[in-house]
Amino acid sequence: MTRQKPSDLITVAEARMLLSVSRVKIAQLLKRGDLRCFSNPLDGREKLVSLAEVEALKPKRAEAA
Repeated sequence: MTRQKPSDLITVAEARMLLSVSRVKIAQLLKRGDLRCFSNPLDGREKLVSLAEVEALKPKRAEAA
């Protein structure tokens, strides 16, 4: 089964900055499946996430605060 990669991929570090969360929190979001993770084809060590998925989490985080 192949997952289609979104075209708006950003690094996990960029996602952390946009959401203002810690490494632990971003890891939890990835583990729970709140964010889908993709390997960077140019550097297999780096993980990428969809900017749209990150943006979709922003309102939820604002309500929780």
